[in-house]
Amino acid sequence: MDIREIQTFAVIVKTGSFQKAAEILQYSQPTISMRIKQLEAELKIPLFERGKTLQLTPAGTLFYEKAQALLAQYDALDQLAEQLHNETPRSLVLGISDPTASLIMPQVIKSFNDAHPTVTIHVQVADANACSQALQDGIIDFAICGAPNLMLDHYYEPFFYDDLNLLVSEQHPLAHRKVVSLKELKNETFLFTPENCPIRIQIEQYLRRSIGDQYKKMEVTTSLSHKYYVRENLGVSIFTATAHSEVFSGTKVIPIKNLPIHPPIGLLTPSNKTDYDSITLSMIQRIIEAFENRGQDLHYPKILRNHTK
Repeated sequence: MDIREIQTFAVIVKTGSFQKAAEILQYSQPTISMRIKQLEAELKIPLFERGKTLQLTPAGTLFYEKAQALLAQYDALDQLAEQLHNETPRSLVLGISDPTASLIMPQVIKSFNDAHPTVTIHVQVADANACSQALQDGIIDFAICGAPNLMLDHYYEPFFYDDLNLLVSEQHPLAHRKVVSLKELKNETFLFTPENCPIRIQIEQYLRRSIGDQYKKMEVTTSLSHKYYVRENLGVSIFTATAHSEVFSGTKVIPIKNLPIHPPIGLLTPSNKTDYDSITLSMIQRIIEAFENRGQDLHYPKILRNHTK
């Protein structure tokens, strides 16, 4: 069967007329009639009832249902072919801080690759300051991270504000609690990220206000490693809800009351970069939507509001 014959058949059914189909397809009516005759000959079944009104035969009705699905797939393949033709192979280099890099980006990249198979993605996992430097050096195209201390010549716009929770071992005395306060954490050993981490600095400020210096410290620089140390009851960790969003056996996540710290996650771009191509915007949009699906209020960065909102 020729795809043009099936397309012609579908247009006739939709318009209810051979003549209207000929006008839409810009063919003569004899050509339209010939295509239907050829299709019926190939199928060895009549598709239309011959009479004053245009009606499908039972076989024609069933064939039309299948034809619609086939034509939808054909259109999708046609669009993909055009996209592959228009997209020259290129790469996109992203600076992403954890936990976003580990817990959110794999699914985002999978979705992006399905839509843009000719684009190669590279991910530089680094903290906010390292992302800022990489952007300055031209190593990455943009970054998704917390607010960097070193802004250089960049523009940072938060789009998501996280919450902080307490992570404890299931063996810990507080493991049964539904909520805790900082005052209840005296003499605990806290697992901390490096001293220059903005979140750690804020957490320690609130700890000192609540319990003075009545706590111990253990530095584990990679935040996503904390859960392994917590599981062995080597200490407790205060970190983002995103970092603790996946259940980890042997640990318990507990909300902390009266801790008004909401670490931002935002888009870091060069300050002189006011526009991005459709490929880059597509990736940024998918990242934003991944955070939007987490069920919290989201602020769309200006770069997306100008293009997609």
